[in-house]
Amino acid sequence: MILILGGTTEGRLAVRVADGAGSPYWYSTRGELQQIECKNGTHITGALDEAAMAAFCRDHDIRLLIDAAHPFATELHRTVAAVAESLDLPVVRVERVYSDGSGEPGSDRASLRWCDDYAAAVRRLEADGITRLLALTGVQTIGKLRPYWTAHDCWFRILRREESQEKAAGQGFPADRLVYYEEEDDASLIARLRPQAILTKESGESGGFNEKVAAAQAAGIPVYVVRRPALPAGFETVTGEHGLRKAIERLVPGFFPLRSGFTTGACATAAAKAALLSLLGHPVGESVEVLFPDGEILSLPIANICNSQGPACDGLVERRVLSGRALDRPEKVPTRAGKQAPAANSATAIVIKDAGDDPDVTNGQKIVATVAFSDEPGIHFLQGEGVGRVTLPGLGLPIGGPAINRVPRRMMEQNLSALYAGGLDVTISVPGGRELARRTFNPKLGIVDGISIIGTSGIVRPFSNEAFVDAIRREIEVAVAVGAPMLVINSGAKSEAFLKARFPDLPPQAFVHYGNFIGETLKIAADLQVPQVTMGIMLGKAVKLAEGHLDTHSKSVVMNKTFLKEVAAVAGCAPATADAIDSLTLARELWHGLPPADLNRFLSALLARCRAACASVYSASLTILLLDEDGNVFP
Repeated sequence: MILILGGTTEGRLAVRVADGAGSPYWYSTRGELQQIECKNGTHITGALDEAAMAAFCRDHDIRLLIDAAHPFATELHRTVAAVAESLDLPVVRVERVYSDGSGEPGSDRASLRWCDDYAAAVRRLEADGITRLLALTGVQTIGKLRPYWTAHDCWFRILRREESQEKAAGQGFPADRLVYYEEEDDASLIARLRPQAILTKESGESGGFNEKVAAAQAAGIPVYVVRRPALPAGFETVTGEHGLRKAIERLVPGFFPLRSGFTTGACATAAAKAALLSLLGHPVGESVEVLFPDGEILSLPIANICNSQGPACDGLVERRVLSGRALDRPEKVPTRAGKQAPAANSATAIVIKDAGDDPDVTNGQKIVATVAFSDEPGIHFLQGEGVGRVTLPGLGLPIGGPAINRVPRRMMEQNLSALYAGGLDVTISVPGGRELARRTFNPKLGIVDGISIIGTSGIVRPFSNEAFVDAIRREIEVAVAVGAPMLVINSGAKSEAFLKARFPDLPPQAFVHYGNFIGETLKIAADLQVPQVTMGIMLGKAVKLAEGHLDTHSKSVVMNKTFLKEVAAVAGCAPATADAIDSLTLARELWHGLPPADLNRFLSALLARCRAACASVYSASLTILLLDEDGNVFP
């Protein structure tokens, strides 16, 4: 059992992660103002002191505390630390992302005026002669800043809630000096009030810190910042969903029925970063930190690392984690005789792929990265043993180059360029990859000699079909319960974003992901008598659905060119369209690969087949919208 201490944006994140397990948990907030649905958890309210929290943990067999409270909730942090120590419980802190405070290019963190607490802020404001202040620190800080606002012009921005207004009145703060979040943005508020400065908390990106700083700096006024308090010792910190799930999997085995893992792209990035650190002369530890596409930083273990001044690579080096500023290329290294010898010309690191409980063909395989300096600027990706070579267009990768997909390339570029600004050659290898590729669809995609280095998030998310379909049912039940006028089903986050822009007035509960389970989703909609469904679908899934496959997973079905040519013929397309279909590698190439004169009639015929396939499980009003990669909609 898990107890989450929330009430914040991070609390919502923790609930999303915990709900994904399908296991029960507890979610605690001090007050009742946060409206949140815990699908598998129980929401309790009321402040817990040390005795109450300890008793709750004992009574409910709590095995893990997740602190997802506000960074300035110091009393709660201390309570969590005390309870964890007394009951020998682990604590995971869901921390906000704290950037450099530069909301816009040219902003300077050094120009921010940092204060250790509110008393220090008052002293500094007085010393600097600030007599007209906009305080963006929230209603809880009115009392702490009383010495300032009783003597000077000051406005506080608070939430427009009766509780907040009563709290401000109880402190004796004038009602006409209150401003509200809902009424105007930071820049407009500053322009209207014309303060000499703003005061804010180091509240992180989810607290709008960068936006406040940017607005003040654009207006040419100083920013005073109260530093976030230090967390108690012993908290394990994560900054996002992936890190939290990995921590729960490790600390509470069995809470998630299946373990998540890392993609080949994430493993290649970790290996490449470890190799570059070693090449630059820095020892590498048992793991390295990797920046993931969503902004999280996660650690991956390094199995082996060595430097080479020739073809061999047999010099093991001591390991120590290093990250941070860009480093200089070592041109020479000293020898015992005092002379200079050439630095190693390459370094190689190995990561063992852990796909969690996903049935991935690369699970347990070595992902190897060799990094060498290059006289050409930029990062250049080379094909190593067991990594495929691209031979056909349509994958968005250079023909003849290694089959390293775009997101893994960006991950490596981002992580390596943060350490070294010069040119690099990066060779990725997967020993045994040529044999593994026979168990994938790479040969049909024109990728030869090995596997692809893939992954759009860096994380492998395993799931059971039963649990996923059950989650879909629960989401549709919620949509019905809130009275959504229409159910909008979509394959994932990207298509959902496009559809939310198209239907901005629908409640968020109206949008449900079907993943690959189109048929199961429509069956549930029929069972619950949902009268109107709109489906957003991309071409890759549409060509499978049109053929009658209501489960569109790539492991179940692939694009059938013979079927597509039959659709084209029935639609009355010219023979050139059939020839164009024969030349395709991926379904999404249909958008631009067919003769323009035939495109609309082909897509219309394809959607008609999709509707016919869906009619077997859902007979009410169904609209199907075909989406391209940029969010354009057909018809």
